[in-house]
Amino acid sequence: MKKRDRAIIAGAVLLLLVAAGTAWELHGSEPAQTDEVAETGEALPIPPVPPRIAEGADYERCLGMLASDPEGANNFADAWQATGGGEGADHCLALAHLQLGDVQSGAEMLEKLAGSSKAPAAARATVYGQADQAWLMAGDPARALAAATLALSLSPDDPDLLIDRSVAEATLGHYDDAVDDLSHALELDPKRADALVLRAAAWRHEGHLDLAQDDVDRALAKDPDNPEAYLERGILRQRQGDRNGAHNDWMQAEQLAPDSATSDLAEQNLALLEAGPERR
Repeated sequence: MKKRDRAIIAGAVLLLLVAAGTAWELHGSEPAQTDEVAETGEALPIPPVPPRIAEGADYERCLGMLASDPEGANNFADAWQATGGGEGADHCLALAHLQLGDVQSGAEMLEKLAGSSKAPAAARATVYGQADQAWLMAGDPARALAAATLALSLSPDDPDLLIDRSVAEATLGHYDDAVDDLSHALELDPKRADALVLRAAAWRHEGHLDLAQDDVDRALAKDPDNPEAYLERGILRQRQGDRNGAHNDWMQAEQLAPDSATSDLAEQNLALLEAGPERR
């Protein structure tokens, strides 16, 4: 399955699960909270694939430094920008800000670049998509939603952008809108197990547990080693009173994604399961 190399958030599925309160609510208690998406390194930017906002050796060099030497990329882009580096320098500098933890600044820079760029629509849409993801990292889902909508105005049939926007919508509690975008994404690319897991979480928050179960089962049929699907199915099983099934699914999520935010959420849910309703 062909997937876009995401520049800001590698795990949109997990972000929806965290932002939408997927950590198991124990009989109406407050959902477990986590900042793992921001803290585990899963959200760090990596150089984007085409369509790109610019071309040239300096652009490639700068992007290539982001993962291993973000400070060097920042300094290179800053100097390059001062000598007329143009949109390539602006883009790399924004991504370097994100890699260095200055998320709000990076998001603002990406949004400004996408709005002013003379690049083709597909490249501008990619940068708006990066701004969407960056605003989610910054904890501003409203700005993320606005950026995602601008991205889709330029590239309305991009499954990745639709999935990105669904994350912002669900974070804001707009689960019906998230379902619509995810359904569109699945019409365009029916193989997307990540979209099915996202839609299952949205259905669950709307109280449609049967539809959620169908989507998570379909996701696991397509991708039997999808840890987020096991995380979500465990929550559905817990809701249905199947404690053993929930336990097994969360253990599987931990085993498939050790030392990850997914594993941490599964571990939280297992601890709540062990504590029992008297600890709610």
